[in-house]
Amino acid sequence: MSSIFKDDELVKAIEKVKVESPERRFRESIDLTIVFRGLDLKRDTSKRLSDKLELPHRFNPPKKICVIGSSGFAYKAKEAGADRIITPEELKELSKNKRLLKKLAKEYDHFVAQADLMPTIARILGPILGPRGKMPTPVPVAATNLNDIVEKMRKSVTLRMRNLPVLHVKVGSRDMDTKKIVENIKAIFDYLDRKYGGLRKYFDRAYLKTTMGPPVTIGEHE
Repeated sequence: MSSIFKDDELVKAIEKVKVESPERRFRESIDLTIVFRGLDLKRDTSKRLSDKLELPHRFNPPKKICVIGSSGFAYKAKEAGADRIITPEELKELSKNKRLLKKLAKEYDHFVAQADLMPTIARILGPILGPRGKMPTPVPVAATNLNDIVEKMRKSVTLRMRNLPVLHVKVGSRDMDTKKIVENIKAIFDYLDRKYGGLRKYFDRAYLKTTMGPPVTIGEHE
């Protein structure tokens, strides 16, 4: 497990973020920024990130999930509480309107797809979702655990880092319990520690901030 920061350092940073940012008229997120060193992402593309990670705790506003599937799969997705279900016929119609495809990509956080439809989905949605790190998670048509999959997606964030060695990711909302935010942050650091075979050799610094607030460096609270 990553030992970059102790729990009390994260708690102090979160509390300082909330104090230094006045409350707004909308629900602000708590955002984490991690700056790396010694990562040449242009030369070593294996160090890039485009990964989904399930966090311990979901937060507001809820992640919006779009499921692409036919007949029985679509019915199970509806029962699982998916925010939108797109049938193959609807997907075919959407393929004629690039503006609507871009709107779809922007509106939904995660996509789940019936596995045998992936070749068609990749052809139609790949150019739109791929660059945004939102390619659908394929699920077998006979899957019986769509409830679990949709819930997992609601708790997941996308860790995306392409050419610049800086990661930005939401870890909670301002109205969320501090302990839960801490656990979400630790889950991200632990994942990165495993991903890079030891995070410390690449870690430079990390910040927290609310959506509209100033950044606070984790580990510096005076």
